[in-house]
Amino acid sequence: MKNDRSIDLGLTGYEELFMSTEERLDAKKPKVEAIPLADLTPFRNHPFKVKEDEEMAQLMRSIADAGVLSPALARPLPDGGYELISGHRRLAACKALGMDAMPVIIRDLTDEEAVITMVDSNLQREHILPSEKAFAYKMKMEALKHQGRTLGQVGPKWSITEIAESTSDSERQIKRYIRLTHLIPDILKLVDEGKIALTPAVELSYLQPSEQEMLFSVMDSDEVTPSLSQARRLRRMSEAQTLTDDAVLQLLSEVKGNQVEYVKVPVDKLRSFFRPDTSVKQMTETLVKAMDFYNKHLARQRKDRDAR
Repeated sequence: MKNDRSIDLGLTGYEELFMSTEERLDAKKPKVEAIPLADLTPFRNHPFKVKEDEEMAQLMRSIADAGVLSPALARPLPDGGYELISGHRRLAACKALGMDAMPVIIRDLTDEEAVITMVDSNLQREHILPSEKAFAYKMKMEALKHQGRTLGQVGPKWSITEIAESTSDSERQIKRYIRLTHLIPDILKLVDEGKIALTPAVELSYLQPSEQEMLFSVMDSDEVTPSLSQARRLRRMSEAQTLTDDAVLQLLSEVKGNQVEYVKVPVDKLRSFFRPDTSVKQMTETLVKAMDFYNKHLARQRKDRDAR
């Protein structure tokens, strides 16, 4: 039977015979090309958000002054164009500045290699949301599991270990982040906003989606969030199939031991009593002092009445 596969003997190609050592090394370096922005497609299911914040403003100023200093990375798409692997913020900045192209390194990568490279390049960022880590870790875990199967490795545990070796998060912490992918978007947003801590959020991730919807409705209307103890009780009730609207309302109405209560007063109702440039903090401090003075005044009145 004829074998059409070529065998690589490690021999130098015909063209390389006439190259100097320096030319051979240069030929193997990644080439930077100016790729039209219209030919660049964002990475499929990219878990990292491109935010219009101060960091983006700084990046735009840098590009406007000196251009894109660090080239992006992309891979060719079967139907033409390129899939962006790293450089999504640079792409957004270039578009906002009205540029037509940006420097990109083109590299042929498998689906798994592309996912791993995309995640690793973005995890180096300084500010990463819990939801971004959650979906990034999950994508990398699935890619490593697929690679592990082809290499005969053990799946999930092996992939988690691989991720932990390349990040500052422990295996346990990575598993906790991945659990967040089971939260409904509304509750996951509260985690990103810092209104629900990671550990209670992990407990809530074990609730069924319909139960999470019910829980969020109560949290949203009453402006409360569960403590770790309450989150654990919610999970136990879910597992026992006793989680109802009434049970959620009763549990979240409990005053938590470290809970700070607030009196909400619209700022526009207070503005008439203060100068226009008075901050909310200054207004709050003045109101507290005023109430303290008023309470002392009432105490003196009571003392005078008792003296009579």
